[in-house]
Amino acid sequence: MKKAGRIILFSILLVVVLMTFKFLWDESRMEVAPYDIIMPELGTVENTVVATGNIEPRNKILIKPQISGIINNVRKEAGESIRKGEIIANVKVTTEMSELNAAESRLKMAEINLNQIQMDFARQQMLYRNEVISRNEFELSEASYQKAVEERRNAKDALDIVNYGVAERFSRISNTQIRSTASGVVLNLPIKEGDYVIQSNVFNEGTTIAAVADMTDLIFKGNVDETEVHLLKNKMPVKIKIGAISNRVFRAYIEYIAPEGKRENGTVLYEIKAALHIPDSIPVRADYSANAEVLIKRARNVIVIPEAFVEFSDNRTYVYVLQSGGTEQVFERRQVKVGLSDGVYIEIKKGISLEEKIRGLQRD
Repeated sequence: MKKAGRIILFSILLVVVLMTFKFLWDESRMEVAPYDIIMPELGTVENTVVATGNIEPRNKILIKPQISGIINNVRKEAGESIRKGEIIANVKVTTEMSELNAAESRLKMAEINLNQIQMDFARQQMLYRNEVISRNEFELSEASYQKAVEERRNAKDALDIVNYGVAERFSRISNTQIRSTASGVVLNLPIKEGDYVIQSNVFNEGTTIAAVADMTDLIFKGNVDETEVHLLKNKMPVKIKIGAISNRVFRAYIEYIAPEGKRENGTVLYEIKAALHIPDSIPVRADYSANAEVLIKRARNVIVIPEAFVEFSDNRTYVYVLQSGGTEQVFERRQVKVGLSDGVYIEIKKGISLEEKIRGLQRD
């Protein structure tokens, strides 16, 4: 009996030890979290180049004054339509005393000279009528008189220009009236009454009176990374999405690709321009931000899966195909052939079918 009791007690202790060991073993094992399972599907993959930029008028004209002075009358406001030749503002000439004094002195001298020659011409005219002098002498006197008249007129014009910016006889084309050189919309009017402006000449670009542009002729201007610019060609179609105009896509085509890039933040960017047409019913303002999308390649009705679930290794691509979906998931690492990618989905050309299941992300 004692021997049987010992055997039973030993058996119980052994069972307890084995159960404790199994419990500790199970607790020490890392629990493998299951993976999400995805199914391949038919879809379309597009390889595109995206450029960020803005909408601009093709031609923006900066209106400059042809005379320096002070703005005393502004007739237009930013946003208004304007026709070629319309007056934007008037400039009041600021006179320098040295120039004024010289012009007044010239006019007085011209008047004195004219009075003297006029009296001589009157005497010569009388002598000619009485046949005392020859016709040649009379004509010389007449020519001197006409030169004096012309000199007096030029001196008067010079004084008018100093005082008013234009001679009286040319007042209808006065350069004190700043006129638009193009038809369109006044985009910007950086001046106001009382501002001093500088004329445009070979030494100075002058003060900008206004910026005028035809808002019916617009282009997209943006930048493309150096790694993608080689994919673009002139006349390629472009989809334009304007940030301020939601749910609308505008068609355009590339008309310019910069031959030289510019470096920004360590990246070389190339400028592109695309001509686009926007209906008159849609109001568009200059410098709206926009994105341009250029389609390079497209694959329709192909097997696609998220690119994040594809393994890239040694110039080969693999996916993990589910073999067993019981308590422990079993996957087969299978090599596949891929095609186009849009950065989210990738085309699978060979290696899996639509019925197979692919390993996705691991659950927490």
